[in-house]
Amino acid sequence: MKAEILGAGIGRLTMDQAVEAVTALVRASKPCRVITLNPEYLYRAATSDAALLELVRKADLVTADGEGIVWAGRVAGSPFPERVTGIDLMLRLMPKAAAEGWRIYLLGAAPGVAEEAAENLRRLHPGLQVAGTHHGYFQPAEDTAVVEDIRKAAPQLLFVALGAPKQEIWIDKYIDEIGPVVAMGVGGTFDVLAGRVARAPRWMQRLKMEWLGRLVMEPSRWRRMVVLPKFAWLVLKKYRLNLR
Repeated sequence: MKAEILGAGIGRLTMDQAVEAVTALVRASKPCRVITLNPEYLYRAATSDAALLELVRKADLVTADGEGIVWAGRVAGSPFPERVTGIDLMLRLMPKAAAEGWRIYLLGAAPGVAEEAAENLRRLHPGLQVAGTHHGYFQPAEDTAVVEDIRKAAPQLLFVALGAPKQEIWIDKYIDEIGPVVAMGVGGTFDVLAGRVARAPRWMQRLKMEWLGRLVMEPSRWRRMVVLPKFAWLVLKKYRLNLR
């Protein structure tokens, strides 16, 4: 079942159900897109960039990434059972990938970060097959070579950490060339997995205040945070005040 928030269909899924949904996509053996949707992306898609909204509509699976989306679901009368973030979904998929023999590929972040993240994942999940890694500091002229490297590696899961919406745009542009893979944008996840950036404490995550922890650790994120009240007003106007 989906909730439609500002024109985007978002799966009303628990984390377990999201893992099951990705598993079904992997077993379908075809190019599939997964978007973990946050308020910043959806606000831009709904107000100024219809192409981004079209990417959401094309995705095979869309989850509620962030408390802002979960809140919007409540306001719209279509509550989500929980948030399903990119980093948490990726982490939950790792033991499944190790058990099933799925190959993963990490694309993105600064040089060396994806390799460190992959090594830590292998340490945590013995048997996990990392088909390849590549940093995200490549130029558009190098896209063809990067795509070919991923295609030859033949992963079942491709995690792209180029930042939203660049990662979703890149995935959409090249996934058919890559072949049967489930591709998902994961933002700054590799930096956390590599141990270069700390995640907010668990108590903040439980209190739905992870955004505040990230802002404290990365003050430069304030520019992104100013979108949140704009997103909230847009949701309230549409679903509570019935204003155009």
